[in-house]
Amino acid sequence: MTTDESAPVRRRVVLTGISSRAWEHPADRGALAALRELRGFDDVLKALSGLWNERALRLEYLGSAIRVDHRQYPRVYRLFAEAAASLDVAELPELFVQYDRSINGMCIGMSKPFIVINSGALELLDDEELRCLLGHEIGHLLSGHAVYRTMAMILQDWAARLAWLPVGSLALRAIAAGLREWWRKAELSADRAGLLAGQDPHACLRLGMKLAGGGDLSEIDVTAFGEQAAEYDRAGDLRDSMIKIGMVLDRTHPLPVARAAALRQWIDSGEYQRILSGEYPRRDDQSASSVRDDVKAAADSYRESFARSQDPLMSLLRRLGDGAGDWVGAGADRVRDWVSGVGRPRANGSQPPPTGDAWSDATNADRDRGDEQP
Repeated sequence: MTTDESAPVRRRVVLTGISSRAWEHPADRGALAALRELRGFDDVLKALSGLWNERALRLEYLGSAIRVDHRQYPRVYRLFAEAAASLDVAELPELFVQYDRSINGMCIGMSKPFIVINSGALELLDDEELRCLLGHEIGHLLSGHAVYRTMAMILQDWAARLAWLPVGSLALRAIAAGLREWWRKAELSADRAGLLAGQDPHACLRLGMKLAGGGDLSEIDVTAFGEQAAEYDRAGDLRDSMIKIGMVLDRTHPLPVARAAALRQWIDSGEYQRILSGEYPRRDDQSASSVRDDVKAAADSYRESFARSQDPLMSLLRRLGDGAGDWVGAGADRVRDWVSGVGRPRANGSQPPPTGDAWSDATNADRDRGDEQP
């Protein structure tokens, strides 16, 4: 699917020197800060990288997929370069297209991450939607997500292999569950990066709708889709709340409908527009930002989410007392207190190694699951 050649070209703002901190969800940034400050963690990653054999991983795609450049999939290459330019990325990572009819993408690797998207994304997405997806994956790369995503994949594999050892398997499963919770928040961060790369809220919301229902949006109503997200949040009773918890525990990605709602909330908060107007942290900003502050922001984020949620279980906990919200963030507070003895100030905006209401504004003219969603 391509964009009408007669359509006017959208002018996108180049976000010069933007730091990944500008789009990172607080819970994502707090978890990353804590992981990076663990003593010896780099050595563990190097060991895991050797076991994973990253060279073999890249060779697998080099031998079985199409590497994108100006000669192969030139349309995709152009959109990739445009998305990177908006985020002020000078050097493009490798990009591969693999045969798979689903809408999907991923950023993988540890020392030199690369991006893979499915052929289904090329078939089912228009230019604006595909630019958003590519920006999403670039956001993963700039935030350093690929390193920890690869580690999570390793741990999940180990947990499956060691299932016959109850103690070892339980420990690995607990670690993997924690990483999946971080991973779900990292996806929300990357959704924001995709929006900043394409700077078309309608297209990003259409992408969420296509992840939920496929490529044909001709009979889909954006307002009804938003209402569906609200109903998912508030509907049912405590049984439904427990079902929803069970549904997401083993997922690395938020459910598509809830994910689109989270992006809408970020747009409505005004943060997206502030960034486009130039209010964002820069990579070369030398002002100090502590791990403690990042983890505190993560705890505050969970509290705010708890207070905003209309889920029956969350509503019950709020009725039990004013301290219920503190209970939700207590675990993150303990992490914050722990890392305060380990953490060191780091430059605000430092980068890891390369490793209006959009729904109500959208019109019906804009109509147009697997766990490995972009």
